[in-house]
Amino acid sequence: MIATLGFLTIGLFLVLTMTRRVSVLTALVLVPVLPALAGGFGAEMGPMILAGLGKVAPTGIMIAFAVLYFSLMIDTGLFDPLIRGILRLAKDDPLRIAVGTAVITMCVALDGDGASTFLITVSALLPVYKRLRMSPLVLTGVVCLGAGVMNMIPWGGPTARAMAVLKLDSSQVFTPVLPAMVIGIVWVLVASYLIGLRERRRLGTVSLPEPTPEPAAEFVAGDGPGTPLAPPRRHPALTVFNLALTVALLVGLILQVMPLPVLFVVGFAIAALVNHPSWEKQQELLDRHAKSVVLVTTMIFAAGVFTGILTGTKMINEMATAFVGIIPDSFGGHLPVLVAITGMPLSLVFTPDAYYFGVLPVLAQTAGGFGIESAEVARAAILGQMTTGFPLSPLTAATFILVGMSGVQLGQHQRFIFGWAFATTLVMTVAALLTGAISL
Repeated sequence: MIATLGFLTIGLFLVLTMTRRVSVLTALVLVPVLPALAGGFGAEMGPMILAGLGKVAPTGIMIAFAVLYFSLMIDTGLFDPLIRGILRLAKDDPLRIAVGTAVITMCVALDGDGASTFLITVSALLPVYKRLRMSPLVLTGVVCLGAGVMNMIPWGGPTARAMAVLKLDSSQVFTPVLPAMVIGIVWVLVASYLIGLRERRRLGTVSLPEPTPEPAAEFVAGDGPGTPLAPPRRHPALTVFNLALTVALLVGLILQVMPLPVLFVVGFAIAALVNHPSWEKQQELLDRHAKSVVLVTTMIFAAGVFTGILTGTKMINEMATAFVGIIPDSFGGHLPVLVAITGMPLSLVFTPDAYYFGVLPVLAQTAGGFGIESAEVARAAILGQMTTGFPLSPLTAATFILVGMSGVQLGQHQRFIFGWAFATTLVMTVAALLTGAISL
């Protein structure tokens, strides 16, 4: 009964958002409430929601101040040299921009954190896409592909969870699947080329005027990162300070010297004080970017309501048990391939913790009965489950950072890139089979 309610909740949410019948914010809050009431959880729903909100609160705080920080840095023109460099190398060609986006994303994603990857790449590249009038869906899609395949690294969430729950090390889980990951990276570049080629045909090669002292002035107020507060301040000392502060912030982020929310709160306060010393200027900065902050953070907290109810009612646990129970015995010997192929779509249904701590141990135990090592099942899982699938999942806060900062709808993003992301899993699965990382 509870598992059925869980599957109905996920299914209804995906249908409503992908068909744009209701906003994602509304669906995240109201869709899980109805099944919870139907399941008799009305009295416990308040604490469940509060628990869910509590879990996403640090992420919401981080996102609010990170958006403000990177918006301020773009206002001051810090990323203009990078933008001009990308445009120079790409020669104003949407195809080259798309491939460059994939390369930049995969480099940034080496830190293993999806949220920071999206914050950095979208902040730096969205102005480029706006200037060339490229679709923001191309940005979210290509970033999704690059970040997804790189999320397989051992210090990334999925692989770390798989190793922890099955008591394995990276030599057993990650090393054998590394060749498949390399093939996946090559595929992402090919996919980015094809997506960029389609965008080039839509737009043609764009000829841009020479940069002016106010290159970002064309953007509309409140339009997200890339929206200028005032003409960029070009004082060399200020630029050096902003660069040093940003580098220090990113190094602190990678080394985890402090929690991410603390880093961005302190970083933004320092940046605001130095770049806009007066109260009036600081208030104007907050007013200008308030829309972007509200759009992203409200989505994060709404996602907390959604996951809080699904977790508190045990819907996710019951869905995991039901999923394992429907696997026929005749499929037992082919379990690794089944796990690999279903992993990416199931990212839309299970949170990382629910799958890796709930579903994966049962799958590994089941596979053991057919003589299959648990490490092989773990390798199959990371080929798609919350790797290629996490930037599309409504159950991860990072997804809402990506779509919120880019100004696209979750349903649009999912429809645009789902096939490409699933193809990434299929390509890596074939590579894993050929290299012996998993068996058929």
